[in-house]
Amino acid sequence: MSTGTSTVTSEWSGEAVRVGLVGAGPWARGVHARVLAAGPETRLTGVWARRPEAARETAAPYGAAVAASFEELLDGCEAVAFAVPPAVQAELALRAARAGKALLLEKPLGIDLESARRLADAVAEAGVVSQVVLSNRYHPVVRQFLATARTLDVSGARANMLSGAFLGGPFATPWRLEHGALLDLGPHVLDLLDAAVGPVAGIRGTGDPRRWYELTCEHANGAVSQASLSGSVNVPEGVTRVELYGARPPLVLDGAGLDHEEAWPVLRREFATAVRTGVPGELDARRGLRLQTLLDQALGQR
Repeated sequence: MSTGTSTVTSEWSGEAVRVGLVGAGPWARGVHARVLAAGPETRLTGVWARRPEAARETAAPYGAAVAASFEELLDGCEAVAFAVPPAVQAELALRAARAGKALLLEKPLGIDLESARRLADAVAEAGVVSQVVLSNRYHPVVRQFLATARTLDVSGARANMLSGAFLGGPFATPWRLEHGALLDLGPHVLDLLDAAVGPVAGIRGTGDPRRWYELTCEHANGAVSQASLSGSVNVPEGVTRVELYGARPPLVLDGAGLDHEEAWPVLRREFATAVRTGVPGELDARRGLRLQTLLDQALGQR
């Protein structure tokens, strides 16, 4: 499959979007702060976290301010990025939306469907721009895969998203260990299958999300897809693989070797463009709510 080319080709001529960051964990430090500070489309103006010392460590490399409170962070920015557990995000992002701030959200939107729906409703009522960090979707290789997939008549699909992240390390966090791969990895897999094969009309799940979980999806066009999810298996590197089958030779997306550094400039540019134009893209809070609805249905159909 072609490696594709980045959609970030022209220089940014607008004013940088002033973004405040909520969170100071490994993902906040390693991705959000670094990417938002890289500009020129965005500028990291401040960091707030419940541990002030962690906020200082996250903000310092970029000369960003450390907010003493969430309200102080809101006062100093026009958009807010979230790198916190989903239960915390659902609560604070709702307040940010009501304050008129654009939102850069992690997946899942909330810890459950009810909290996700409240957040999506608040975004709609406030009329603010939102964007979800479904990281695969900003990579040029994945975008080429989806563009090709939409030209095919797919009969069936198989997907795997596997890692050992829950076995130890910075991402073996309490919410991931409690809720498992379905909430953490499920949004990525369902987003790709829904976009590549066609809208998911029905879904069933089986297994233990904290060990190994299987999804079977029935798509509106009659295709069937299956996905295996686990964050608790000993694999040398994370596995992300989607295979599409039909009358033509299989189309395969293999995440091995993909460099996510190619995705972050695309995400940053599209978020800044959405904020400046007031027009959200496809991967907004509504998309996040759809994915959370599918997750809830899978849990209910075990």
